[in-house]
Amino acid sequence: MTVTTNQLKLLAALLWYSGGVVLFFKGRSLLMEADTLVPDSQWFWLAIVIGILIGSLKIIFIFRKVCRKNLMRIYALSQPKIWQFYRTGFYIFLTCMVLLGSSLSHAAQGNFPFLIGMAILDFSLSVALLGSSYVFWTCKKPVVQQT
Repeated sequence: MTVTTNQLKLLAALLWYSGGVVLFFKGRSLLMEADTLVPDSQWFWLAIVIGILIGSLKIIFIFRKVCRKNLMRIYALSQPKIWQFYRTGFYIFLTCMVLLGSSLSHAAQGNFPFLIGMAILDFSLSVALLGSSYVFWTCKKPVVQQT
């Protein structure tokens, strides 16, 4: 099933955005649980700020480059197939990260420092994914000049 590079770009962006949104709500849920364990802790807001700061660094140094590299790969496909919006290795990596994140979140239940740590991790990833998503809309297909 052949698709256009714009369709692949859209699918890649949708997966990128969905990851950011899911991680935001997961981080929020972890913070809410932490708040029930230690109400009115300064760590509630500190976790959000630290997550945003770390996420901002991830945008600059990792995620926008990864996003741009994937788009260049998509643009280079001669007959793109619908499943090619990410490489096979990415799907394996994503599956492992979802399983690991789920396991760690489950293990964190009832443990305030662990919940805060996981919330920071989830918020930083959410910020990095959502913040780097501008690359999907600003990265243009390279013009190939024929000589």
